[in-house]
Amino acid sequence: MLDIAEELHRWVEQGRDFAVATVVAVGGSAPRRPGAALAVDADGTAIGSVSGGCVEGAVYDLCRQALEDGGEPVLERFGHSDEDAFAVGLTCGGVMDILVTPVRSGDPAHPVLASALSAAAKGEPAAVARIVSGPAELLGRALLVRPDGTPDGTHEGTYEGTYEGGFGAHPELDRTIAAEAGAFLDAGRTGTLEIGERGSRCGAPLTVLVESSVPPPRMIVFGAIDFASALVRMGKFLGYHVTVCDARPVFTTAARFPEADEVVVEWPHQYLERTPVDARTVLCVLTHDAKFDVPLLKLALGLPVAYVGAMGSRRTHLDRTERLREVGVTELELARLRSPIGLDLGARTPEETALSIASEIVAARRGGSGVPLTGAHTPIHHDVTPERTPAGRIWSVA
Repeated sequence: MLDIAEELHRWVEQGRDFAVATVVAVGGSAPRRPGAALAVDADGTAIGSVSGGCVEGAVYDLCRQALEDGGEPVLERFGHSDEDAFAVGLTCGGVMDILVTPVRSGDPAHPVLASALSAAAKGEPAAVARIVSGPAELLGRALLVRPDGTPDGTHEGTYEGTYEGGFGAHPELDRTIAAEAGAFLDAGRTGTLEIGERGSRCGAPLTVLVESSVPPPRMIVFGAIDFASALVRMGKFLGYHVTVCDARPVFTTAARFPEADEVVVEWPHQYLERTPVDARTVLCVLTHDAKFDVPLLKLALGLPVAYVGAMGSRRTHLDRTERLREVGVTELELARLRSPIGLDLGARTPEETALSIASEIVAARRGGSGVPLTGAHTPIHHDVTPERTPAGRIWSVA
């Protein structure tokens, strides 16, 4: 739902009633990940997508029906049909669970969902939790968590304290879901978890969908060269907030990198020391100059970022790794370095090289191998390894 927050926020401000279908869980070769959404208003206008086309018509009809019935949220499963691959199902062979929720101004969850959509539309970090499987009285409500850990809903207070309302009669359930949603938000993840109906492992299991909306991840490109210009364009296409940094002011200008979000004239390692990074940040070192590379990579390889890649020939790589060892970089840290940067595409032009680098970044993020799919027996979509949380198990994340 939060992936189409800007449009839905406008609908809320206009007072429209609508139904939103959200992908809750996927299996096999499903085209969209948890959190993808399709919304339909009372006039039949549709925005978003849950499948790329194969079940859009059926989900659209479910949304229209939900608005007409005025009923509770509905959880529907779509999968491949052996009898008729082009019937309502996923011809790619995957399975998708989709939650269809009516959103009306008088519903208990409406203020919470409106706040979540407003935050996401403004680019503010927020996570909204909804119970998608459990007792009927718990469905149709929502809980919003912001970075300070304060949930919004039918109650006031923080999840560490006591409050009323929320999902039901058990305050511990609200506190537990708020804490779990905060953990999802910290990681910038959307997915589901299972907990007991009283907020512990005890009791009947509940399935909770947590959708996170976080600012775009950062791509920092060091080295104001022609290849950097192409990589900036590719980074923006992939949804990154892109910064270009170089110590040479004559090359590091906004005119040369008009699509960059930031252009910084500063020694690369000094900039990296002071700028915020996180577990989604990717660092692309294109300077291939030891006076820049060595202090920069020494720092970068010790940071908890998603990707560190460095441009250069194989000879440059060997020389660079020896220099890094001499300044104290460990073998474990060196193992994190992607160098020479990018996948082997035979790239020659700046644009082809940018595609090579972007492909490696996507493969590292999604767990791909980088080998051709033709003739391979590996999955097309790689699932993220399940992680354990204090209250339950995350069984589908994106």
